Amino acid sequence: MKTTILTLAVFFIGLLAMNAQDKKEIQIKTSAQCGMCKDRIEKALSYEKGVISSNLDVKTKVATVVYNPNKTTPDKIRLAISKVGYQADDLKADPFAYEELPPCCKLPDDPNHMEHQH
Repeated sequence: MKTTILTLAVFFIGLLAMNAQDKKEIQIKTSAQCGMCKDRIEKALSYEKGVISSNLDVKTKVATVVYNPNKTTPDKIRLAISKVGYQADDLKADPFAYEELPPCCKLPDDPNHMEHQH
């Protein structure tokens, strides 16, 4: 009985160690402008296979993404951000998705950019 419990304990510890190794973190500079951008980017990343969690700091415009490197890559994560209309590091925003963004989410130098009205 003691051997079975010990074997199970070692097995579960091994599983936890394997899961810990299957996580990496990346920080991606985005072109996010506001809370709506944060919601849009985090929602898009939540649908990406291999993304465990994401958090975008609107002030710094940096998305911190925890992901499983066996299921996705930093380039795929950047592409997912681009596909919803935002720059991701050096990757430009998808032009069609960018055009669909609300005016407050567009870049400040864009003539169609408009600040939030409070």
